[in-house]
Amino acid sequence: MLKSELAQRLAVCSWSLRPNSPAELLASLAATGINRVQLALDPLRAEPAVWGSFPALAKERGVSIASGMFGTVGEDYTTLETIKRTGGVVPDETWEANWRNIQAVAEIAARLGLRLVTFHAGFLPHEESDPAFAKLLGRIEQIAALFARHGMALGFETGQETAETLAAFLRKLNRPNVGVNFDPANMILYDKGDPLQALRTLAPWLKQCHIKDARRTRVPGTWGEEVCVGTGEVPWPAFLSTIETLGYRGDLCIEREAGEQRVADIRAARLHLETLVR
Repeated sequence: MLKSELAQRLAVCSWSLRPNSPAELLASLAATGINRVQLALDPLRAEPAVWGSFPALAKERGVSIASGMFGTVGEDYTTLETIKRTGGVVPDETWEANWRNIQAVAEIAARLGLRLVTFHAGFLPHEESDPAFAKLLGRIEQIAALFARHGMALGFETGQETAETLAAFLRKLNRPNVGVNFDPANMILYDKGDPLQALRTLAPWLKQCHIKDARRTRVPGTWGEEVCVGTGEVPWPAFLSTIETLGYRGDLCIEREAGEQRVADIRAARLHLETLVR
């Protein structure tokens, strides 16, 4: 990969910058040295008076929207157990509200002309015999069909389960517009296997990659630690080499969800990647 190509593929996850307004987001983006964004769509849905101006302002500033993202109601990331119970579209008590929000988000994404939207589906059951498997499969089919009608792809965030479990679910789902948003750090944070091996397993469904780093937990059943890119356990030279070998030419979106110096950490991630390409 050439440095010029990297610049065209890098983006920043908007939620990493914790902006309160379009102006804040655009100012923070400028400070990172990156002019592409994966945009959290829920603020545009929930606060149109505040965020409705973002697409026009972004265009004025030369900022392009690489893809979108939506969250789900009631997610609790306190522990691995709480997110397993509350994450994604798995819980029955939040499904109705989530489905309403997802339909609104799909309309917004379509108006923005997006080709890809990503989300956390929730913890996938390991076995087809699990009653939750059919329920979740049905909900994902419903969401996938909605986005397909709008000509958009849907990307599952990786990490909550092993790559093999996710691959088996995707084979069963068999939806051409559904794939993965591969996050190597999540494989470490959730302690779900080797990120490079997972990347190769999930290669047929690769829609987008997140650039994030982490250190694995030493206490099974607890979170690993998210760290600045280049200081964790993701083997970045091998990661970049692997996506090249796989023929992946999609976006690389820098995500930072920990720490209090987000702009500086995202800049550091960009500079670290730049040192690794020709």
